[in-house]
Amino acid sequence: MAIAAVSTAAVTPSAYPTSSATRLSPLPPPSKPLSSSVVFSKTLQKPIHVTLAKNPISDIVATYKKKSSVSKNTDNALFSDDDDDDDKPREECGVVGIYGDPEASRLSYLALHALQHRGQEGAGIVAVHDNVLQSVTGVGLVSEVFNQSKLDKLPGDIAIGHVRYSTAGSSMLKNVQPFVAGYRYGSVGVAHNGNLVNYQSLRAELEENGSIFNTTSDTEVVLHLIATSKARPFFMRIVEACEKLQGAYSMVFLTEDKLVAVRDPFGFRPLVMGRRSNGSVVFASETCALDLIEAKYEREVYPGEVLVVDKEGVRSLCLMPHPEPKSCIFEHIYFSLPNSIVFGKSVYESRRAFGKILATESPVDCDVVIAVPDSGVVAALGYAAKAGVPFQQGLIRSHYVGRTFIEPSQKIRDFGVKLKLSPVRAVLEGKRVVVVDDSIVRGTTSSKIVRLLKEVGAKEVHMRIASPPIIGSCYYGVDTPSTEELISNRMSVEQIRSLSDLIRLLFCPLILLGNDSKNFCYACFSGKYPVEPSGKVKRVGDFLDDGLSGSMESIDGGWVSGNSNKGVDVTKLDLNKEIKLSSA
Repeated sequence: MAIAAVSTAAVTPSAYPTSSATRLSPLPPPSKPLSSSVVFSKTLQKPIHVTLAKNPISDIVATYKKKSSVSKNTDNALFSDDDDDDDKPREECGVVGIYGDPEASRLSYLALHALQHRGQEGAGIVAVHDNVLQSVTGVGLVSEVFNQSKLDKLPGDIAIGHVRYSTAGSSMLKNVQPFVAGYRYGSVGVAHNGNLVNYQSLRAELEENGSIFNTTSDTEVVLHLIATSKARPFFMRIVEACEKLQGAYSMVFLTEDKLVAVRDPFGFRPLVMGRRSNGSVVFASETCALDLIEAKYEREVYPGEVLVVDKEGVRSLCLMPHPEPKSCIFEHIYFSLPNSIVFGKSVYESRRAFGKILATESPVDCDVVIAVPDSGVVAALGYAAKAGVPFQQGLIRSHYVGRTFIEPSQKIRDFGVKLKLSPVRAVLEGKRVVVVDDSIVRGTTSSKIVRLLKEVGAKEVHMRIASPPIIGSCYYGVDTPSTEELISNRMSVEQIRSLSDLIRLLFCPLILLGNDSKNFCYACFSGKYPVEPSGKVKRVGDFLDDGLSGSMESIDGGWVSGNSNKGVDVTKLDLNKEIKLSSA
């Protein structure tokens, strides 16, 4: 593949590059002088990497073994798992990379705090100091994994970080990123957001050729492909490795002297670039992370682009010719924070527009509009503004509820939902209520919320969903249940409405973003996959993650085969017809 040098002209953030050229944007004057070492010079001495890990996994396993045994021996289990009452798809990962700041690891730590909503099960940071890659990873929230003493062990001006929501793998700690590996020319660390749909075939091929894997993560395949590549210099190893990958990946790599960011040709998962006032370069999954560490947002990493940052500046390479972008629409519906700019658009404005669409599609006489907090709030504001009806806080969410808690021996109806959501009687009693939520996945929560509202005296309850019906699993880095578990794949809108005891139920139309809709992936709504999954790519029970929210037995459940020739069969479901029926 030929890569030619071009001028240093700036690229407008709104346009995707269409050529396979190389661009160079220089770094501003750094806070300290930079040496004039040769770009991409060969590492003469193979550095080592040091890993420090916080490991409470044995305690977690012991707890769940105890829980399992209690559940089998009692009629009413002492421990209640409320996972069925958290009926949302989950974003699996968030990444950050920083180059050229003496406090790179501390800034990464803060950026991961801002990205905590993208993953709560594990976190890690890798930093470079004296040509040594040092790593701290652990299970839990960012604040639980890191403290002052651990950050003191991560000096250096280059760092990458990762937060993870896990989906598979019996040993969670091994799967916590960033991963660090040594190979014949040095060491490399990687943090990955996404999912590779050809992971199993790539792994089988690598194992056939002698590779030994330490984790069950698809990200480890990338490290093996880099290590076995004969391309030079290093960034060309990444290019060669990525040419073999299929699926979603937004990744940051670091070596002894470079930070590299790469995004898959379809641009499924977000990745943005910014700079701090001292000239340091920052990559992150969302702009909210840039805001927290006072980095100015510059632009997205374009689909199919590789950005190499070193002492010479920022080099931009086109990984490969890329098709029409297929960015994940759920970033705007649910995953990203409202204050972020994702795929060049304000998440807040998108969600507000979804609410207005709902009010336009199916107006209804009502007294108050409320939201299922927190993700339904902005859409509800848009609905209320368009409908001319007051928005009020009819449900109060508790942010201090864990996944597992002690339940009284006398069973409480809808216990998990009541712990999380408390209805406000003064807002709801005697009122005709429209409740706005972002999505319905398995349908385990909607009927319980309706009951809560009616128990405090709501006269009528109408539900509006700021997304189309979810009928297919995601294979591109979103933790959704298997297709068989999705309620909209098994029932019509009318059946879901009846099951939830609603007056009316309306889903948002399939086309959400007008003229830009062709640049988004709607596979979970349409069953039409931009990159066809192959082999075994998702397991029944994946939604339960690494055993931290479910029985340990669920970890080794059976695999669900991907679709080899076509997407989910949706011929039985006419989405336009369903939308019309729901508003009738």
